[in-house]
Amino acid sequence: MESEKLLIGAHTSTAGGVHNALLRGRDIGATTIQFFTSNQKQWNGRKFSEEDLALWNETLRGSEITDIMSHDSYLINLGSNKTELLAKSRRAFQEEIERCLELGLTYMNFHPGAATGDTDENCLDRIVESLLVLEPLLENRSLRLLIEATAGQGTTMGHRFEHLDYIISRVKGKIPIGVCIDTCHIFAGGYDIRDEAGWENVIEEFDRVIGWEHLYAFHVNDSQHGLGSRKDRHANLGKGEIGIQCFEVMMTHPKLQSIPKYLETPNGELMWKDEIAMLRSFAYVSKEN
Repeated sequence: MESEKLLIGAHTSTAGGVHNALLRGRDIGATTIQFFTSNQKQWNGRKFSEEDLALWNETLRGSEITDIMSHDSYLINLGSNKTELLAKSRRAFQEEIERCLELGLTYMNFHPGAATGDTDENCLDRIVESLLVLEPLLENRSLRLLIEATAGQGTTMGHRFEHLDYIISRVKGKIPIGVCIDTCHIFAGGYDIRDEAGWENVIEEFDRVIGWEHLYAFHVNDSQHGLGSRKDRHANLGKGEIGIQCFEVMMTHPKLQSIPKYLETPNGELMWKDEIAMLRSFAYVSKEN
């Protein structure tokens, strides 16, 4: 793949209007972006006006950014064992999907949920139920929901590939579903991706447990904490416990290179342009060699 066509971007801000996420992506050299369609820490979701949507579509037409992804609210817990919270989560999740459909996005990334005192299996079953309710809304739509692999803090589901497979195996064919791997998260969850041999093992395990065809995106982050720490703390690329070789492999491995990549590293306004250029350079150097 030509390095300039690689899908590399970051989680950009919508401050001043949702279209500004695209403009900020352009300014950092991104070919894809992720953003929050609404305030991720509030239950009351944003409503787009006709003007908002017109400006978004106009900006998008003038952009080369593709494979755009939203990230849902941090408040949502589709596996909650609390009746009121589960109802609020399902309502907010549906509203997020509706905003994504209005914008014509490719992916919607979401955290699966947390057990909060219940069993893992009961939590996973409620996540499945929460997703299946949305089958009519997603019928004949191109939006794909991506379950984010988590670090496993507290009672959060999704830090084992088996959790992701449990959900996918029960909803595939009914709703468009897939996985987004966060490099910090899976490392914190115990999957060693620090070098090519480690990546080969993880690729093999993902394919065996879930199926490689279900991987659609990466969140690209180093980790402040070590392998298996179960702590979700992002670091800039090469500045954490994972190390830069992981990301060199991501940009050169034939199974990893073409998958869209979204940076969520700290100090984004200062770092993302350089980190995007660095990732692209890894692929370019590989091609030259």
